[in-house]
Amino acid sequence: MADDRSNFLLPNNQRFVELDCSIAFNGLTGKEKLYAHYLSQSAWNGGLIALMQTSPESPLIFSLLHRLFLCEPLENLKHSSLKAGVSEDDWQAFLVYSGGVFANSGNYKSFGDTKFIPNLSKKSLESIVKASKAYETDKTRIGKLWQDLQNVIFSLTPRLTSLGLADKGITTYFSSNCTKEDSDLVNDWMKTKRMEAYICRTFKTVAADGLPIFTCRLASVETSAKPSLTMEKEKYKNAYFQITRGDYSPLLKKVNENLTKAIDYAANDNEKNMLRHYIESFKEGDLNEHKDGSRFWIKDKGPIIETYQGFIETYRDPSGQRGEFEGFVSMVNKEMSKKFGQLVEGAERFIKLLPWGKDLEKDAFLRPDFTSLDVLTFAGSGIPAGINIPNYDEIRQNEGFKNVSLGNVIPAAYKESVIPFLSEADKALLDKHRVAAFEPKIQTTPRQTKSTFNLSSLPPTQDTARHTFRVHSSGPVGLYASIVLRDLQQRNGTLRNKNDLMMSNINTPSPVLPLVFNSETGSDAEPQPSIETTEDGVVLI
Repeated sequence: MADDRSNFLLPNNQRFVELDCSIAFNGLTGKEKLYAHYLSQSAWNGGLIALMQTSPESPLIFSLLHRLFLCEPLENLKHSSLKAGVSEDDWQAFLVYSGGVFANSGNYKSFGDTKFIPNLSKKSLESIVKASKAYETDKTRIGKLWQDLQNVIFSLTPRLTSLGLADKGITTYFSSNCTKEDSDLVNDWMKTKRMEAYICRTFKTVAADGLPIFTCRLASVETSAKPSLTMEKEKYKNAYFQITRGDYSPLLKKVNENLTKAIDYAANDNEKNMLRHYIESFKEGDLNEHKDGSRFWIKDKGPIIETYQGFIETYRDPSGQRGEFEGFVSMVNKEMSKKFGQLVEGAERFIKLLPWGKDLEKDAFLRPDFTSLDVLTFAGSGIPAGINIPNYDEIRQNEGFKNVSLGNVIPAAYKESVIPFLSEADKALLDKHRVAAFEPKIQTTPRQTKSTFNLSSLPPTQDTARHTFRVHSSGPVGLYASIVLRDLQQRNGTLRNKNDLMMSNINTPSPVLPLVFNSETGSDAEPQPSIETTEDGVVLI
């Protein structure tokens, strides 16, 4: 069992390196900084949805850890934990596990879909929780979180070790009583409606006549019925189907509040129209609105501030159709963009040199817009080194797409990384050439490239001196980044001067979200998370 358990642990020897975006950010105008700020706020709030899409317990794990870090300086928590008998190794394991949860938006790896558990005993983790200022301040809330989580986060029963359907694993895209056959039936029915599954989840219950009822719930702020989007119960192949909306409603409301504020600082009509369509999509649960927003996005050539937000990638849905929420905000890297612009210019010539015939290529090459960007914010379960979006086939085939290189990710990924199995000479050779060799891959990748590393946010801590990205680099898990906020309590998350927006002003929400649904009983996801905002802008229950 020890060998099996080791496959689900994150090693203690992971390092922090810096993902630098300060030069690009400081080069922005006041208006551009405000645009980036509100887009980041939108992304952070929307990114919390990914927790709910990972496992039933992920939102609660996030909430517990976030409260521990938010309530006191990290050194204070460490001092209290060691005083309570926690070893240095167990403290490091706690930090590594926390990094894994924040980086992967839950307790399952975004690349690999396997569960990871703390590399310390339940007793040691409990000692850290109960030594914290958060527990001292609110024993009832923190105690209840720990009570609900203490067994499930360590459990390695076969069904809990990976993502999947029914007895094959855990998923929140379907209720736990849905089988592979149910998933196939739902997909067949959706095809008859010409309905794509990007923004929905499916829950199975039983009707009075004993037949199953499959409820497809759309992600939206609005919760009431709307005939053009929702649908009353109908029968198909000896089962009932219906469409409702209102999934993730409280969080999408926060997303839209910030997207609305961002419109005032957009650089052009394409950006304004893009945001308006995104807002309408998230409000109503209308996927076509998001597609229209994506059309304006691809028309926005070479923006200074780039963003894309929504239910995008389908990797973690067992059926490969439902999108996980992600949102990124980045700033143009002019030097790298110029380099790859030249590669795009020669693309049609280079395609003819590839080792396959023209029959395997599209009839007409749609020249993509290419921009190299430095990441400011990436909310979701993982970040690639480059992206090729939108994923909607009808837009990609007929209207175009964008290739985006996240330029500051690659150097950070390789900095201070451990390279096994190589001689010192080979390591030196690899270090010299691998960043340069990897860059063209992003431009020439036909679909989104997922590399072997990951980037997301760690929680803010009070004692940090400045806002910075810190990337936690490891072999199988990858990059963990934290957004750390300066003077969180003193500044109260507000802007001193709208023309003097510093990176330290960008706040991250701190949610307490209930279970999406009971993974053992398959009960539905009611009630939805109740969200309220404190005076300093932090989202709490």
